[in-house]
Amino acid sequence: MIKNYQYIIFNKPYGVLCQFTGEAGDITLANFNLPKDVYPAGRLDKDSEGLLLLTNDGIFNQKVTNPKSKKEKTYWVQVEKIPSDDDLQRLMRGVKIKDYTTAPCKVRKISPPNIEERDPPIRFRKNIPTQWLEIKISEGKNRQIRRMTANIGFPTLRLVRVGIGKYTNTNLASGQWIKVGPKDIIG
Repeated sequence: MIKNYQYIIFNKPYGVLCQFTGEAGDITLANFNLPKDVYPAGRLDKDSEGLLLLTNDGIFNQKVTNPKSKKEKTYWVQVEKIPSDDDLQRLMRGVKIKDYTTAPCKVRKISPPNIEERDPPIRFRKNIPTQWLEIKISEGKNRQIRRMTANIGFPTLRLVRVGIGKYTNTNLASGQWIKVGPKDIIG
């Protein structure tokens, strides 16, 4: 029997759990009319936003989520204060978090992206500037980017995943999803 595999890209809003069940009052993936029998390939924290891949293809899921596959994920990250080039070099080389050192990554400063406002908005502090960064990683430990930026003294205020593998989309509205093919993600 040939399995009808599905590959869904969902633009996860802030405050949504990356699971289909939760406690009373939680907003979960079940709130978004996603196709049946698909599951997240990786996760985004409740307080992170952006692209989430869902599939019913377990082998493909492993190809995307296993750190050995080196599938890059791209994030736009708003941090508190303005990091120097030396600060960014530290991130690129890898930083020690708890009992591991993060793999080298790609980091660059970017202009504030043209994306939907977050609800609720990030905290605003009149006397503390912010900077947007684009960070590309090929591993994905729990709260890794938040821990990386905090490690060098620049707390993450907003984190938006905009790319998984070779797939990028910054036009998909928050809470919306589309069907894609496996080649859209891994080529």
